[in-house]
Amino acid sequence: MRFGRTNVNKYLVGEQRHNSAIAGDFSMLISDVVRSCKAVSQSVSLGRLIWREGDVTTVGRHGRPQTDLKDMANQIFLRHCEWGGHLAAISPAEMDTLHTPPLGERRGSYLLLFDALDGSSNIDINLTVGSLFSVLRCPEHGREASIEDFLQPGTAQVAAGYALYGSSTIMVLSIGNGTHGFTLDREIGEFLLTHPHLAVPPETRQFAINTSKERFWEPPVRRYVEECLAGQTGIRGKDFDMRWAAATVADVHRILMRGGVFLSPRDSRDPDMPGWIDLLHKANPLAMLIEQAGGMASTGHGRIAAIVPASLHQRTPVILGSRAEIERIERYHAEYLNGEDKPFSSPLFSTRSLFRPD
Repeated sequence: MRFGRTNVNKYLVGEQRHNSAIAGDFSMLISDVVRSCKAVSQSVSLGRLIWREGDVTTVGRHGRPQTDLKDMANQIFLRHCEWGGHLAAISPAEMDTLHTPPLGERRGSYLLLFDALDGSSNIDINLTVGSLFSVLRCPEHGREASIEDFLQPGTAQVAAGYALYGSSTIMVLSIGNGTHGFTLDREIGEFLLTHPHLAVPPETRQFAINTSKERFWEPPVRRYVEECLAGQTGIRGKDFDMRWAAATVADVHRILMRGGVFLSPRDSRDPDMPGWIDLLHKANPLAMLIEQAGGMASTGHGRIAAIVPASLHQRTPVILGSRAEIERIERYHAEYLNGEDKPFSSPLFSTRSLFRPD
C-alpha cells in the first residue's frame, strides 16, 4: 500500500474487530459502492470525451436538465451493486420506483439509496460534482422490499457517504464510528485513508446559501444572513465569506473541512413544499456525516435525522455545519415563532403600503 496507508477494505476489517455487525455482506456492499464511485470518477474525468455525437441533455424526475453522464452514473451504481446478493432493494434518487436485484439473485439484508451524480448541472462547465449514498437495514430479511421499508429516520442509517469528483477524488464515509476521508490513488486504483476522524471546525467565518432566493427566505434565515453580511460592524463582530458551488455535496464538503454553515432553508416559493433537498437520498447521509464529525444538521426546528419519512422522495430544509452556528439559527427560529424577535417578526416582511388610509 502506498506510504503504508489504509484502504477502505483494510479500514473495514479493522472496524469489524470492534463491531461484528459490519462483517460479511455489509463490508462487501461498501466495496461495491466504492467500485461504483471509482467508475463514476473515471467517467466524470473524461468530460465531453465520453459523449457521443447526437447525445442530448434530458430532463430528470425533478424537472431539471440532466446529461447523459448522469444516466450513465445511475447505471454504474446499479450494475456494480445489484449482483452481489447484499441488497434487498435499491432506490436511486432519479427513479420513482425501487430497483430490485434480478430474479434468481440472492436477496440481501440491506437497502441502498444513492444520488449518483449530485450537481450534474456543473458538468458542462467542468465544476465539482459528486455522488451520495445511504445504507439501511431491511426490516424483514429474505423477501422483496417495499417502499415502506425505506421510510426509516436518519438515525437508522448503518452507513453514509459521498464521493467528490474534483481536482482529486475523495470519498467521505461513516459507519457510525466517526467520519473519515479516503483519496483515490489512480495509480493503484484504491481509496486510501488520508483524512481520519474528520471534525467540523467549531469556529467559522463561512456560510453557503443561494442568495438569489433571498426574497423567499423565512425571517430567521434572513436575520442570520444579514448579521453575517454586516461583518465587523454588526453584532457578530467579524467578517464572513459566502461561498456557493451549486452542488450540495461540494458545499457540504467545504463545511466539513473548514467549518461554516450550509443553508437550504424552507421558503415561500411553494407553501406546500417543506423544503428543497431530498431527505432520504441527500439530507440523511449528509446529516450522519456532519453529526459523526461533531457538527449539527437541522431543519431550523429540529434534528434532520429524527424525521420519520412519509414518502420515498420527501423534501426537507437543510441547515448544517458548525454546532454553535446551527444552535444560533435554531434559536432564531424559536424566537420568531414565539414572537420574541421583534425586529424580524412577521409584520416587517408582510405587504405594506406607502399610503395611509384617511
